[in-house]
Amino acid sequence: MEDCIFCQIASKKMPSKVVYEDENILAFQDINPQAPVHILAIPKEHYSSLNEIPQSKKDILSHILLKCRQIAEQQGIGQKGYRIVLNTGKNSGQDVFHIHFHVLGGRKMTWPPG
Repeated sequence: MEDCIFCQIASKKMPSKVVYEDENILAFQDINPQAPVHILAIPKEHYSSLNEIPQSKKDILSHILLKCRQIAEQQGIGQKGYRIVLNTGKNSGQDVFHIHFHVLGGRKMTWPPG
């Protein structure tokens, strides 16, 4: 989608600080970090939210989650602890309607998260 900022980042039409990339996903630093480590992991294919992922594409979810674990290790937060957040829909706080996972760490997290 041409008007989707994450699609533009995935297609390299918009710059980002990439920390991981393969043929299916891209992970990059958040421009408005909420923790010392704040990485966004996205599929390169556009899906507006978790609700839009078809059953036939369910493997992308496990792929992203396992890469989030790897990214947390690479960022030095894997053993100390990190949080993975997936917002779905406006009421959850989703602002960009391209499914994305937040990898947050580098400080003590609180609960409930807002």
